Amino acid sequence: MISIEDVSRKELEDLFLLADEMRGRRTDDLKGKIMASAFFEPSTRTRLSFESAMKRLGGEVIGFSSSEGTSIDKGESFSDTIRMLDRYSDVIVIRHRYEGAARRAAEVAEVPVINAGDGRGNHPTQAMLDLYTIWRKFGCIDGLTIGILGDLRYGRAANSFICGVSKYKVRLKLISPPPLRIRHEVRSKIGIDFEETFDLEKVLPELDVLYVTRIQKERFSDPSEYEKVKESYRITSSTLMKAKKDLVVMHPLPRVGEIDVSVDVTKHALYFDQAANGVPVRMALLKVIFGVV
Repeated sequence: MISIEDVSRKELEDLFLLADEMRGRRTDDLKGKIMASAFFEPSTRTRLSFESAMKRLGGEVIGFSSSEGTSIDKGESFSDTIRMLDRYSDVIVIRHRYEGAARRAAEVAEVPVINAGDGRGNHPTQAMLDLYTIWRKFGCIDGLTIGILGDLRYGRAANSFICGVSKYKVRLKLISPPPLRIRHEVRSKIGIDFEETFDLEKVLPELDVLYVTRIQKERFSDPSEYEKVKESYRITSSTLMKAKKDLVVMHPLPRVGEIDVSVDVTKHALYFDQAANGVPVRMALLKVIFGVV
């Protein structure tokens, strides 16, 4: 599972139905199986929800949450590390700062590899839980108007979500500062009509979903470029007074100021439920990968 592009709409919707079955459950479906959690880059929600998912299915987890304390610090190559994990586990979940790392791991390993985020490239399971959250909230995805706000150039969650939601009949609004517009390779993958703008106020009243992303400081090679765009948008409860009453605000988290805490207590806030949905979605995905559906 390297990219959301590898998954059909039918497969996504089958996964959503299975995720609904997994909500709040514990099973022995993966008893005796071991998941290697190989996180070369920091993570809270993705790493812990994968580990929770595996344990709720009766499986075991090994791994690391940074390269510190591993043989990588001694100079071991990435490929050799993956070869060892391949022999110790039944599935590898990998996060890495470099785009393409998950695909390389899949080429080396014989067990299944799940991409938990690689550089600015892909984050397929985040897109799955994002789409599941919308599907569960509205009962469908077709027909909605969805705005994606923030860092659309470097944000892997945003890029994967754009590719995923393009499988549906939606009206798509891409809202970002000009320097953070979507890259050409992502633009070419959007199979539906979309509008690009930097003006949130212009499109806000049309939206059913506002998907907010942070400006990712760690992806900028030039700190001065980050400083120019870091405070481009800030969503407050006052901002949302111009929105539809049933608008939902989503965010892959962590947030660093782009959504004010005043939004947390409004009926628009869906981002904490969104994060919680990572567990049943990843449980469903693991069951599919191991063929125990």
